[in-house]
Amino acid sequence: MPFSVYALGLAVFAQGTSEFMLSGLLSGISDDLHVSIPAAALLTSAFAVGIVIGAPLMALLGRNWPRRRALLFFLCVFAAVHVIGAVTSSYGLLLATRVVGALANAGFWAVALVTAVALAGPGARARATSVVVGGVTVACVAGVPAGAWLGAQWGWRAAFWAVALVSLPAIAVIAAAIPAGRPPSALPSAHAELRSLTGRGLQLTLLTSALVQGATFCAFSYLEPIATHVTGFASAWVPALLALFGVGSFIGVAVCGRIIDSRPVALTAAGLVSLAVGWTLFAWTAGSPAAVFVLVLVQGMLAFGTGTALISHVFRLADGAPTLSGSFATAAFNVGGALGPWIGGLAIDAGFGFRAPLWVSALLMVLALGTAGAARACRPAPALGSGAHAYEQESPSG
Repeated sequence: MPFSVYALGLAVFAQGTSEFMLSGLLSGISDDLHVSIPAAALLTSAFAVGIVIGAPLMALLGRNWPRRRALLFFLCVFAAVHVIGAVTSSYGLLLATRVVGALANAGFWAVALVTAVALAGPGARARATSVVVGGVTVACVAGVPAGAWLGAQWGWRAAFWAVALVSLPAIAVIAAAIPAGRPPSALPSAHAELRSLTGRGLQLTLLTSALVQGATFCAFSYLEPIATHVTGFASAWVPALLALFGVGSFIGVAVCGRIIDSRPVALTAAGLVSLAVGWTLFAWTAGSPAAVFVLVLVQGMLAFGTGTALISHVFRLADGAPTLSGSFATAAFNVGGALGPWIGGLAIDAGFGFRAPLWVSALLMVLALGTAGAARACRPAPALGSGAHAYEQESPSG
């Protein structure tokens, strides 16, 4: 795997840390800027919405740029807005930096996924994807807790400075290692790329990815009240559980990246079924500390491993959209990440208790199995005697 692919993963680590770290900084921001806790929480919502909207828009903006230029532009903007956020005393300006940072993050993700796949070659698409997505899992394991610790020690601004500083090595490596050439001259038009992304199989695969991420973040977002109110853990155990989920997600991404290219259909299907069973089992056994410890690790592993496989499959289906496919995969990932916690919160507010997000996750996975099956049915059958390529025969849909 080219070293430059790991630099892309480092940049995604910084961006993933920024996306999720505010959960541990809300009180400090609220006190310092004299706003309410819900107003401080809007900084996270603004980031998520910015990514969903910005992914396709930023990909369109940079589709004719050399990939190195696009990556450096988006990453430098991302780092700069964190410097501005670290020094501002204005809530309005901080909110604006979150939106701009999300747009830059979305543009970087879209180009980074395409660049990693191109650098790794067709035989290692899933592994390259896993390195980039792995930056998010490392952020969950190390970056978010580190940001909370920095906020507790030196204030919330220290976490913003840290994100900007972590971005600098990635900027240096990308400047040195990513090829400087322009995109291929035979790129299809933007209209042709968008048209190729309307295929039913691809749309159903994106929907499946969103449902899987919705299930993942629905449960993950409410892990603290589940652990303390249902399982009976002391609050001191919560960081360990969050870290355990992050460790599982890192294992899932690493293992998936090495094996999914060989058997994409079987492994993706097994992951989807296992996730549906796992979230159901988690809901049933949430009162057992031993079961929770095991399932937090296993579900983290399955969720991010299967999510990586689905992102990789988007690239296989979207050959006609070489510059925009990554943006749609990014948008689907973040749609699930935004809607899952919201639906879980509705279930809790409706009086179903803190187990409810786990049941919602199980239901979302049942829906994901349905959309994955429908996507599989969209795959055109090979002509008799055509000798279809084994890799295409393994394609889950399209």
